[in-house]
Amino acid sequence: MNVKNMNVKTWIRNKWFRRAAFVLIGAVGGFAYYYFIGCATNTCPITSNPYISVGYGSVIGLVLSTGGKQ
Repeated sequence: MNVKNMNVKTWIRNKWFRRAAFVLIGAVGGFAYYYFIGCATNTCPITSNPYISVGYGSVIGLVLSTGGKQ
């Protein structure tokens, strides 16, 4: 695909762009979950560490981006 000849709608529909966008949104969601909800006692395995929360959010975003029939 030549980037110069692509219009915006085609670029957004590109499966790799959609996956990257979902992973990024999931990562932001994971960090937001850590920041706003989190775990005060640091005993929660997922929400006590921001890197783990971002990782789980990214994986959830990836799973959501691959769902459904095309």
